[in-house]
Amino acid sequence: MAIEKVTDIPSDNVYAYALSKTLTKVSSPVTVGLYSECHNRINMLLKNIEVHMNQEGKRREEKYTKEPKPRSVKPSISNLLSLIFRLIFCRPVWTEQNQSMKNIRYLFVRFSAWHFAGSDLLWAGLVMQLSKALQHSFGKLQLALFRIVQYDEEEDARKKMIEDIPKNWRSKKLGCIPIWALILMTFIGSLLILVPLIIFGFSYLKGDQQNEESSSYGVIEGFAITALGVPAVAALRFIILLLKNLILNQDLKIRQGLDNKKVSEQLGLMHEVRKEMRLLCCFIFFMEIFERRRIRVVLEITNLDRCTPKKIVGVLDAINILLSDDESPFISVLAVDPEVLVRQVQQAEDCLRKRNTAYDFLDRIITLPFTVPPLSDTSKSSVFENIVRGQSEIPEEIPLETRVFSVEDEYSERCDETKEDQEMPLIAKKANNETFAVAELNLEDVDRFIESAFSFIFSKDTSKLNKYLSGDTMSMRRVINSIRVTIMIMETRKLEPPHPEKIAAWVVLLDRWPCRVSWILQCVEDDQQSYEIDDSFCAADATKTIWEVFNYNSLELCMIEHAVENFLERDGDPELFEIFLRKDFKFTVGELEMFKLCTVNLNYSIKKELARVRGRRRLRRAGRNAFQSISSRTLMNMNPEDICQEMSKLSLPEKYLETVRTNFIDGRTILFGDPKDIRQVLQMTLGEWMTFKFHFLGVMPSSRPAQPQSHLAATNPGVVICPSGHGR
Repeated sequence: MAIEKVTDIPSDNVYAYALSKTLTKVSSPVTVGLYSECHNRINMLLKNIEVHMNQEGKRREEKYTKEPKPRSVKPSISNLLSLIFRLIFCRPVWTEQNQSMKNIRYLFVRFSAWHFAGSDLLWAGLVMQLSKALQHSFGKLQLALFRIVQYDEEEDARKKMIEDIPKNWRSKKLGCIPIWALILMTFIGSLLILVPLIIFGFSYLKGDQQNEESSSYGVIEGFAITALGVPAVAALRFIILLLKNLILNQDLKIRQGLDNKKVSEQLGLMHEVRKEMRLLCCFIFFMEIFERRRIRVVLEITNLDRCTPKKIVGVLDAINILLSDDESPFISVLAVDPEVLVRQVQQAEDCLRKRNTAYDFLDRIITLPFTVPPLSDTSKSSVFENIVRGQSEIPEEIPLETRVFSVEDEYSERCDETKEDQEMPLIAKKANNETFAVAELNLEDVDRFIESAFSFIFSKDTSKLNKYLSGDTMSMRRVINSIRVTIMIMETRKLEPPHPEKIAAWVVLLDRWPCRVSWILQCVEDDQQSYEIDDSFCAADATKTIWEVFNYNSLELCMIEHAVENFLERDGDPELFEIFLRKDFKFTVGELEMFKLCTVNLNYSIKKELARVRGRRRLRRAGRNAFQSISSRTLMNMNPEDICQEMSKLSLPEKYLETVRTNFIDGRTILFGDPKDIRQVLQMTLGEWMTFKFHFLGVMPSSRPAQPQSHLAATNPGVVICPSGHGR
């Protein structure tokens, strides 16, 4: 019985909702790999994620009933004066209460790498964009004040001390006197001295009398002016520094560093930028205490796959170095086409060390891989119809409201009514007012279900999953985050979730053996398509285990090993893989089809490359059929006598049959041996050898000739070749 093909692929809104909920649960820093081959889908997902995360922030604040409540985000004079006072005269205190705040505010920063592609150092443009966004969100004056009177590098270098006190602020002191009190007393004292002098003192100097009384008053006035000049000079210095930071901001400093080749080449610029990033982090921490809510900056990096390899690697390194400190408040979303990105990274000079691949390079950076599954047939039809109707795309800078978007809606927005010269569509337009309604979820039940799935991994008594975990902490983070997303998608789609241990096991399986799982998915998909072509073809039924599928097709995977070697190197222990599927977790084809709808931690570029390699083998198989060649599976099970019988049918001389028997040449030898060696042993003429080869090996040669690296990299985007000679 063939499996029923699943066509109800969840909407992109479901994926955006599940990812947004996961991002509100995970602790920063986190780097999300948002993978899709369609840039329009990526834009829609990012817009929906922004909407859902902002709604989550509002929901938490509405639910919060304790005092004091968070400050309003809208600017007001009272909040501005209060902030300036705390920036100048106070320091924040890290307490257990303000470090466990539930309320949260998200700031979204969009960085389109293509707009900065002309820069020599693309990552510097990323930092400049981030700095500008924070200035716009919090205010240029506030950031300048923080830089002058609040930020202290030595203080920041110390370990943050959590204190158990009720106060969030501590006054700056000079000795034992608060600075604000000292300035207030100085101001009052200055008034008490200056006012009498202005009213009474200067009149004595108007006359020409040089008596002792006027001389004594002159001494008093000189002393008063000197005393008042010290705070005046300090105030003047403060004003000059403030104006300098307002006019000559950090963006200009970075640009000057980019222009100075000596600074750039000696990594001085990276050091300066890193200090600036640390200052911005400290400013965000300060604003968290002031606003009484956590603040997270979501950095959306798009169009990176359109840039040159060297610039791509520079941005990825910047994400890893600048935005991934333990206390960093950044959530980085790398929205790219993974296949193009990998192909670009592998071409970057000196990007990979020996035996490293581009996938290994990305795995060291990405903590939450999120692959958007391909569009369903229904969604494709909807998009195509809307394009035919002549409806325009949504601009990238569209204002966000409470509505969410899908790729099907992208082409359904009406054009601006002021465009009178718009062409007439082929089909009359129709309104599309459908919006996505988020399913009513009991988030507490969902959290308990997620915790239950986690418990099967770290519990030694109830499950065997812990022995399959990787020792790499980045891999563990990916597993944790992927379990959250998978369960959230199932709950949002109102699917009947399997046992939580099964969900955790599926995520671990994909994380440890991505190539082998991709091979199983491709084999099941090809079998289903063959069944649709020919009803007599026996496709895998829903009760068949995926280990049986893999075992049946393992010979073919072995034969194409040279083409997918770099993918197979990403997989873990093959014996553990067999124990996992054959003994501990017997996933069926039916369960595989169900999990496909919710699988986001599998890079589909691996499956695409396997499909290409398999497609090339299908061409070879067509050649075999044309020349009535023996199939590989049949050939592998043939002994020397079977080979001799086939050679007799080809009317080959008896001496070759004796050579086959003498050298014990069986089907495995012909299939996996070097054709040159086989021909040398048989001592055949060219015509006899071609007859033999067509019959047993088919039209295409069983091994490829050596190819230069440049050609191999161009024709096999999945095979990682580094121009510097590193990697394979």
